[in-house]
Amino acid sequence: MTDTRIHDLRAIIDDLEAMGRLIRVKGQVHLRFDLAGIAARYEGGPHAVLFEKVVGRDYPVFTGLYWSRETLGALFGRDPLALPAYVRDCIENWQSKPVKPKVVKTGPVLEVTEKDVDLGKLPIPVHALKDGGPYFDAAVVIARDPETGVRNASIQRFMVVDSDRMNVNIDAGRHLGLYLEKAGRLGKTLPFTLNIGCGPGLHFAASVPAESAPPDTDELGIASAFHGSPLELVAGTVSDVEMVADAMWALECEIIPGEVDNEGPFAEVTGYYAHVDKRPVVHVRKIHRRENPVFHTIISGIEVWNSVGLLGEANVRLTLQKQVPGVRDVYFTHGGGGFYHAVVQIAQTMEGWTKQAIMAAFAAFPPLKMVTVVDEDVDIRNAMDVEWAMAQRLNPKDDILVIDKVFGHGLNRTFPGYLGAKVGFDATRPFPHTPAWDRSTYKNVDLSQWQIDMPGTPAPVASRPLEALPPVTGSGDNNKKASKPKKAVKARKIEKAKKKKKASAKGKKAKKSKNGK
Repeated sequence: MTDTRIHDLRAIIDDLEAMGRLIRVKGQVHLRFDLAGIAARYEGGPHAVLFEKVVGRDYPVFTGLYWSRETLGALFGRDPLALPAYVRDCIENWQSKPVKPKVVKTGPVLEVTEKDVDLGKLPIPVHALKDGGPYFDAAVVIARDPETGVRNASIQRFMVVDSDRMNVNIDAGRHLGLYLEKAGRLGKTLPFTLNIGCGPGLHFAASVPAESAPPDTDELGIASAFHGSPLELVAGTVSDVEMVADAMWALECEIIPGEVDNEGPFAEVTGYYAHVDKRPVVHVRKIHRRENPVFHTIISGIEVWNSVGLLGEANVRLTLQKQVPGVRDVYFTHGGGGFYHAVVQIAQTMEGWTKQAIMAAFAAFPPLKMVTVVDEDVDIRNAMDVEWAMAQRLNPKDDILVIDKVFGHGLNRTFPGYLGAKVGFDATRPFPHTPAWDRSTYKNVDLSQWQIDMPGTPAPVASRPLEALPPVTGSGDNNKKASKPKKAVKARKIEKAKKKKKASAKGKKAKKSKNGK
């Protein structure tokens, strides 16, 4: 798939099907609990899910776009392991050479404008068993700074409470919250658009850490960097805030500062329910859509860990590689919810920089609660390997760094009021290195060079370090030895063919004798 199709969710769904990565649920599915329950059974797998029919609604529902980095890699034409670097490159390109979005006269999202505002017509699921109601959780918010007019993109959760009203949770420190405060001081309302069914380029733009996108920059340009062309917008019809031209739905909305109502609970990325609290009320003024739209939703969990994790990894890696010598790679673990635990791989160049990497990572991505630093001989995406480093190389007396009373992520229960403690683990070898700390290794052999009978199972994957396997070239002794099994295999094939030919001849002779009788 080329980047030019990343902006269009309909094209993405078609491409997923062509790649064999789409599951279609044909039967009628209830939006309350059943849809999310079915989706949860496929969570983390290689397939996204399209629910073709939902009870009481006219439109299908799509989920699972961010379950698998392999799927995202296929869509972007990138190796899955290279995705964080690709995300980083796109953000850097936007920072150095921003491409502004383009406002066009019309787009697919304006194919239909509903006469009446009725959120009950949209197939909005109720996900978890204790959720407070139907939720928008994958839609992109576009708003403008009431003072400067600069646009901002974000993803918030919206609980539907009436046909034209929702309540929204705005994370602390997000630009949308700052805009609402400004609007209140100026005695204005805050208009915005809610865009449902957008591609991953815009999703990433809306999720990028504030540290990578200062308040005076138009984050929508990040989507242009992913698309390889300007993001297309259409003008709003009730305010000066634009809508995404290729979205499935676009809702024109308004918040009146100071108007609040209960929002929650909602099953969040933490694995807990977000508590009920008084939060801003949203009034929906107009609904636009495609002729045949598809509703996009996210199941809190692996999809968030992958999408936010990619952005977090990209930002932390970019920052650390500028500030800390020897940083090779960064991974946000799924066990850490894609938000709270980063593993940093470093090739040490001098003493003390491992702890510097811990502090730099916390600064680069404030939601982080834990940072573990390991050497370059540890696979940061292998939880067993990381635990090995912690058990074998971390000295609890000297290698654990605790920082108390610092800003963190409010959804994490250990950060009440956004304040709590953070911890860093230095699970690296002492510097300078000595042979005593070298890991034991075995020769990396090419199993195809031997005759090995295995009962229907693939060749095992190495679980410990192996030396690099040199290429088999030339006419030396190693090559001669390696060629013997191949000759043996060839001889067995010839013998098997002879037996088959002999058996066939006997069969023909017997048949001829039978016919003669």
